[in-house]
Amino acid sequence: MTARRFGSEWLVGPPDQPSGRLRIRVQVVLTTLLVSTNVIGAAIVFGITFLVTPGGGPNAAYLGALAIAVPVYVGVAVLIGTGTITVSALRTLRWSIEDQEPTARERRTTLRLPWRLTLVQTVLWLGGLVIFTVIAAVKQPEAVLGAVFAVGIAGLVVSAIAYLFTEFVLRPVAARALQGRADADEMGAGVERRMLLFWGLGTAAPMLGLVVAALAAITRDDTSIRRLAFIVLGLAAVVLLFGLLVTVLNARSVVAPIDAVQQAMARVADGDLDVEVRVDDGTELGLLQSGFNEMAQGLREREQIRELFGRHVGRAVAQAATDGEVELGGETRVVSVLMVDLIGSTTYAASRSPAEVVAVLNRFFSVIVEEVDAHSGLVNKFMGDAVLAIFGAPVHLDDHAGAALASARRIAARLDQEVPEIGAGIGVSTGQAVAGNVGHRSRFEYTVIGDAVNAAARLTELAKDVDGHVLVASASVTASGPDEQAFWQPHGSPVLRGREEPTPVCVLA
Repeated sequence: MTARRFGSEWLVGPPDQPSGRLRIRVQVVLTTLLVSTNVIGAAIVFGITFLVTPGGGPNAAYLGALAIAVPVYVGVAVLIGTGTITVSALRTLRWSIEDQEPTARERRTTLRLPWRLTLVQTVLWLGGLVIFTVIAAVKQPEAVLGAVFAVGIAGLVVSAIAYLFTEFVLRPVAARALQGRADADEMGAGVERRMLLFWGLGTAAPMLGLVVAALAAITRDDTSIRRLAFIVLGLAAVVLLFGLLVTVLNARSVVAPIDAVQQAMARVADGDLDVEVRVDDGTELGLLQSGFNEMAQGLREREQIRELFGRHVGRAVAQAATDGEVELGGETRVVSVLMVDLIGSTTYAASRSPAEVVAVLNRFFSVIVEEVDAHSGLVNKFMGDAVLAIFGAPVHLDDHAGAALASARRIAARLDQEVPEIGAGIGVSTGQAVAGNVGHRSRFEYTVIGDAVNAAARLTELAKDVDGHVLVASASVTASGPDEQAFWQPHGSPVLRGREEPTPVCVLA
């Protein structure tokens, strides 16, 4: 999953959009937003000029000069600025347009591009500050302070909003530049610097305006209370309008990455590890996004290893191993052992194609694995055409004997129905065995060793010659619950190979 950002992909496009479309989208959207921002800045210059110019506003000469100079300069500045900005942006983003992997320098330059483009805007407005100050000094000298203040406030607003818009438009490119990688040295402006910028625009600049207005009221006798009130109201309107806009953009730029990570974490908590957050923020928030992706990747790899491990050794052993509970060595336990061995498998294989033999074996093993798992046992190993299963290790099982016997009954019934081509002997024995890992620390196998395993193997051989092909030790039936005992009946006491004493056995009733 790629986390949704801002809900505005219709405007900036997804990070995987075609390069040609990305180039056009960046150029058009960036140019449109910057032109609109500069036009708003020009309107702010006019509005504040009327408020702070002494004597009721600019005189006819000053107003005429402004009416010509402001549109002309803003038009020229927009033309030069947007042209410079878009050309600079496209040159910096050439690697993205040409579908190339960015170098470390290109990645760093891309992430810091919003600041470079904002600097261009700031320089243009500084030029405007010089020009309008000169005009005020020539046409209406007492309006110089007001001109400096009006253009300065407008420049701050335009530069700050231009930075926010530029960063917003370039998010798909930032996503490509980062591509899950995040290095503090390659990041652009940090959250702290961004917050200071917003403070300067939303608090420092308006307060500076009030200071200028207060100084004007103190130093000029013609500044009336009514005019001072209009000045304060005008500045308050600027603060409220653009302060709200900047606050909303700031909140979204900070909250959206955190919200994306939070939603992704909720999916991980629900067990969905196939989740990835789009890394498209050039601050510490980008480090957070990238760190989450690295964590999710690690969890996916761990789950894949555990799944693969579980297929080889059984889920119970795999879980115990990942929990650190399985060590080299073993412990003595009373367990029940179930063994299943095909009857006449050599003859069957000689008269069938390899593909047919494999198909039969897969159906045979499927039945056993499903039933052993269903009864909380562990399929310990496949031995050619035989299977060894354990009940009671490594996970403790209260009625391991009953679970082994019930599994034997179900396996016999299903094999008769689902694998009728070939029979199988089934034996169950209960007794002490050493359960644990055998081998070396670099390569070991979980298994059980002991008389119960040997007895199950002998009973399996004898089971091939009895009706139902199931032969179990009477000790297993005795150790099971009353409900399970009802399915079995005594069937003599043969002397198993390797033993001197007879072993009472039971068959299905």
